[in-house]
Amino acid sequence: MASLIEAVSDSVPTPLSELITLGRTLKKRAADVLAYFERPGTSNGPSEAINGRLEHLRGSALGFRNLTNYIARSIPQTGGFRPLLHPHLR
Repeated sequence: MASLIEAVSDSVPTPLSELITLGRTLKKRAADVLAYFERPGTSNGPSEAINGRLEHLRGSALGFRNLTNYIARSIPQTGGFRPLLHPHLR
């Protein structure tokens, strides 16, 4: 993979501007790209799950202009009252 990144970033004809841009990006992010191949089985699934949850939370509190109301709407969505309402789930 390292040799492919090197080839795409160095020896590309000038008319292929998209490929030149790809090579530049791959060269900048080479450490991240190569780390993916060094650790098979890794996934960004957990971070995507958190992002999805945050998007849901943001969507459920749309339209609130008052911070207190926004917080009051957000706490139940995040399970903030769960220990008080369901003590057996701690």
